[in-house]
Amino acid sequence: MNRKYEPKIVALLCTYCTYTAADMAGSMRLQYPSNVRVVKLLCTGKVDVVYLLGAFRAGADAVMVSGCEIGDCHFLEGNLRAKERVEHAKTLLDELGLDARRLEMFHIGASDAPKWAAAVEQMTRRALELGPNPLGQASAAVERTGEELTR
Repeated sequence: MNRKYEPKIVALLCTYCTYTAADMAGSMRLQYPSNVRVVKLLCTGKVDVVYLLGAFRAGADAVMVSGCEIGDCHFLEGNLRAKERVEHAKTLLDELGLDARRLEMFHIGASDAPKWAAAVEQMTRRALELGPNPLGQASAAVERTGEELTR
């Protein structure tokens, strides 16, 4: 089976800013890769390192966290807390040998739909460059093995 590699990207988005920009990108019919799966959060301040690492464990090839622009968070410092957690998770990814470039934080305002489309493009190119997440391949193998056992 020789299928073209399509990276799986998980995007954790602030409901007030980046989610609105992503919605606007769709309304404006901006073109960007469709391989991103959005998880809408009230605030990126709710992002936890465990969730970020869990996305990779579940097979995501790249994860992006995107919230309000610096100084413009609806919950004052939620995006700053998220930024710190993303940096910590990147350190852990490098220690695990998964490459910290698979994770990135973006700050995108509600009216900046083109910036959202560019961020998705950037993460897709990066995921293509890095290749499939080795943990994702391992979990797919476990799933196949489980399917074979139930036949």
